[in-house]
Order: sequence, then structure tokens, then C-alpha cells
Amino acid sequence: MRLRIAFMSIFLLSAATFARADDLPMKVSFDRYKGMLEHSPFAVATAVVAPAATPNFAKDLYVANAARSPDGDMVTVASMTDKEFKKYLTTRAPVDGYAIASIEWSEKIGETKVTISKDGQYATLTFNQSELSKPAPNRPGVVPAPTFQQPSNFQRPVGLPTPTPHVRGVIQRNPMGQQPPAPSTPNNAED
Repeated sequence: MRLRIAFMSIFLLSAATFARADDLPMKVSFDRYKGMLEHSPFAVATAVVAPAATPNFAKDLYVANAARSPDGDMVTVASMTDKEFKKYLTTRAPVDGYAIASIEWSEKIGETKVTISKDGQYATLTFNQSELSKPAPNRPGVVPAPTFQQPSNFQRPVGLPTPTPHVRGVIQRNPMGQQPPAPSTPNNAED
């Protein structure tokens, strides 16, 4: 009898073990967590690597002069590195591939912005204040007007009157607005 109980207990135990094997969770593949790894809210932000930039055609260019005209607006574009580079652009036609796309006029000196294009690329240029504040090397300095001095032995011919210099009279600043104050008179009225 003992032997029978032993076989039955072994049989029941093995049946229970196999039944539990189906109830156990299966190992989950790691792909389940792939989305969380790519977009984790706890990850350290890293900079996105920008694609290699093409060389900017206008990196050294600035507006040297801008003018309005009935025939079309005109802009002089110069380079900070190549002093011989100057392009005189108009709104009518491109020059050597450079064209004016738009001009933002400003009443303030040096605040006008010019957008130019070349080969499908656009760049906005402004005045270069450091270049404009320098005196131009080929610009002559201000020459004072020559003063006329008569020789010491010069004598005026007899009979000619000495001309009087033109003197302008005093101009009143506001002739009608200010009137002289009336003299004050004491009130001697008797009651």
C-alpha cells in the first residue's frame, strides 16, 4: 500500500509541475523596451548634429551704401576681407549672379537691411558700423577756405567810397507772442 501511495504522490506532483509551467510568464523580448529607450523622459538631451554647412557666400559682405532712385533702388555691397570686392546692385537686374531680393528701409542711419541672393542662396546684409566709421583713405581732408589778405602797400583809389558791409537787422523771435507787460498802476479808487 505504501508503494501505491508513493506512485500516486509522484504522479500528482509531476502533473502539478507541468500544469504550473504553462502558468509561468514567458521571457519577454527586449524589443518591447526599444521605444522607451529611444524616447526616454529621463535621458540627457544631446545636441542634434547638423549636416555639413555649405560655405556662405555672404559671410564677409556688408552694405556699404544704399540709395533710392526713380529708376530702381541701388545698393553697394563690399567685403570686409577683400577690399577690392565691390558690387553695385540694382533692383532692375542681377550683377555677376548677385541680385537684390528685398530692402528694408529705415529712417535711422545704418539700420537699413538688404536681402541679396546668389545661386539660389539668400543672405540679409546690414551696414558694417566699424567700417563706416573709419575715414576713407582716398578722401581728402577738409581744406579751409583761403583768406584774402591785401598787401600792406595797397592803397584804395581816391574817389571810390568804402563799401559798407551787408549787415542784417535783428530778427525778433516772436514779435506777436510776447507783448511787454503793462505798467502796473496802483488802484486809488475810493470807496
